[in-house]
Amino acid sequence: MPWIVGVSGASGTPYAAAVLRALLDAGEDVDLVVSRASRLTLLDETGISFRDAHWREDLRDWLARGADGKPDTYQPDLGRVRYWNAGDLAAGPSSGSYPVKGMLIVPASTSCVAGVALGLSKDLLQRAASVTLKERRPLVVAVRETPLNGQTLRQLVALDEAGASVVPASPAFYAGATHIQDLVDFVAGRVLDAAGVGHGLYRRWKGELGGGAQDK
Repeated sequence: MPWIVGVSGASGTPYAAAVLRALLDAGEDVDLVVSRASRLTLLDETGISFRDAHWREDLRDWLARGADGKPDTYQPDLGRVRYWNAGDLAAGPSSGSYPVKGMLIVPASTSCVAGVALGLSKDLLQRAASVTLKERRPLVVAVRETPLNGQTLRQLVALDEAGASVVPASPAFYAGATHIQDLVDFVAGRVLDAAGVGHGLYRRWKGELGGGAQDK
């Protein structure tokens, strides 16, 4: 069974790329939903135009880039990826009878958070998230916004109460980060931790002070 990965329009496409690469490296199948708003963010942050007719080519170009934008940093294998158009409300993930392990929304915009919390299902990403909640499957929401107003905070509490894991895109520094990719990978790793997917994206805390400094 696959993991659904939804990419919303918030800034933070490198987070999504890191999560997708790690899922594929772990041998997981992925059902990918890229919102229309996220295509604009992807174009702005990477220069990549994500096209339905050429999604595999564009996805490979995207996942091959590091967080610093350098091309051909990674060699992703897309054999386990299935792509669904965000406007296709008849797609597999729109139904609870479609078997999946759960869903990761990374990054999650405040608009996406509101839509899922209110059950709007305005596109496949929101619909798949609503289905994930009603079927009591794991839903991880990697919200990427600052500052957060009271309305969004209340919506995040509603998602938590509905069973979702809210993971702010907040990198830590105890893991010995020396590069922007290290900070991105920490957030991606915490998203995968919340989903219960194994990875080696960051140095875990072992109760020893100074460990991060020793890695530099």
